[in-house]
Amino acid sequence: MRGGCLEKAMSEVNRSDKKAMDRLLLDRDGRYLRTPTAGSQNRQPCVPPSLLFPETMGTFAVEGGRHLEGRIRPAGNKNAALPCLAATLLSQGPVTLRNVPRILDVLTFIDILTALGSDVSWIGRNELIVDTGGVKTGAVDRELASKIRASLLLAGPLLARFGKVELPPPGGDVIGRRRMDTHFMAFEALGATVALNGGFTITSDELIAADLFLDEPSVTGTENAIMTAVCARGRTRLRNAAAEPHVQDLCRLLNKMGARIEGIGTHILEIEGVDELRGADFSIGSDHVETGSFIGLAAVTRSDITIEHAPIEHLDSTIMGFRRLGIECSVEGSDLHVYGSKELVIRKDAFGHVPKLDDGPWPAFPADLTSIAIVAATQCVGSVLVHEKMFESRMYFTDKLVSMGASIILCDPHRAVVVGPTVLQGGVVDSPDIRAGMALLLAALGAHGTSYIRNIGQIERGYEAIDERLTTLGAVIERIEESSD
Repeated sequence: MRGGCLEKAMSEVNRSDKKAMDRLLLDRDGRYLRTPTAGSQNRQPCVPPSLLFPETMGTFAVEGGRHLEGRIRPAGNKNAALPCLAATLLSQGPVTLRNVPRILDVLTFIDILTALGSDVSWIGRNELIVDTGGVKTGAVDRELASKIRASLLLAGPLLARFGKVELPPPGGDVIGRRRMDTHFMAFEALGATVALNGGFTITSDELIAADLFLDEPSVTGTENAIMTAVCARGRTRLRNAAAEPHVQDLCRLLNKMGARIEGIGTHILEIEGVDELRGADFSIGSDHVETGSFIGLAAVTRSDITIEHAPIEHLDSTIMGFRRLGIECSVEGSDLHVYGSKELVIRKDAFGHVPKLDDGPWPAFPADLTSIAIVAATQCVGSVLVHEKMFESRMYFTDKLVSMGASIILCDPHRAVVVGPTVLQGGVVDSPDIRAGMALLLAALGAHGTSYIRNIGQIERGYEAIDERLTTLGAVIERIEESSD
């Protein structure tokens, strides 16, 4: 695995170098390393995620209290890239995906596709071609599936393709119970049988369209239902469907591939089944969650920054939520200007009541931004109740903020009262999941002194080269690599 051009590249890389990832992804001639086609000896080997992101995941040493300024661009939507990669299993030809974030979750998902027999070729820093013609089985590798929650997205397309799929329990963030019942109900409604046996086996002699009401607007449940229904006989009506931007991207890709999906962006989808899907060329949209993270960054560091090519059409609830904290933004074309240097005062509800910032199904304030909002609120004048309704363990990272000086009352697993502003002090903290890890990084950038954030691989699962990108704004972040040997 470490032989050939990869070994030579590795020998030339200083693991503390911030450009290590880019160099690892190139061979000596500057060509992007590519995943080998099954049976081919002529392709360069791809770099496994385990080498790009060591198991110890390293530490960020962050010098806080720095004023930031400049322009930053959000990466492609992680939560769109993963279902779009899964959808390539439905295609009769190669699919080109552009604006793909090169992050650990994406690389792990590509590993799973490759293990199934797919040919995945990087043709640019954030562009790839996926050819799934070599996939001959619906059985997914247990070890690889355990590394990522999104492995569950393989169930729908593999079922549609082979009539049978075998999946072990998916891995992913430890942020509370994440039920799969919605997925199973959708499969059964479309004519499949689900057997639970440590993992799950789903079989179907023929997929048949249905009028299907989801018991909850689960994002991945909706995506699995869509990828199954596009190949079912007849017209499926999918009600109470999730409508997040990443669900919309999946639908647009499938339509480019020849699917017939109507109602994109609404909670009712009409899906006419087709016999065959073809290859396509599709660009993934900018990440609205990463955009929200940068809004929080401006607030915590009391800085004015510009977010370039922001997904403005998907930011209404995000901008409204942060405005409740006193953070003002303005839109100029596709750029979002954030004014974090102004006095940030939490807006009270009518009659002076403490306001509540809560998440909900799209288009409500995104659940993935509640951690960011909590950190931002620590630097705002006033009090706010943050109510995160989806995951029972997501709020527990607040004890790490309290250790840095934040004034936060954790009411229960879903609610926290934040009182600000408080002076944050540098500390040593561990990143528990993607969004909490990013929130802690923002807190460190706004704190006095130096902070050490361990287990940074959790952050890099969802944020591409985040230390390098924040450095361009004036942040001081040093990567400390730790050998697992």
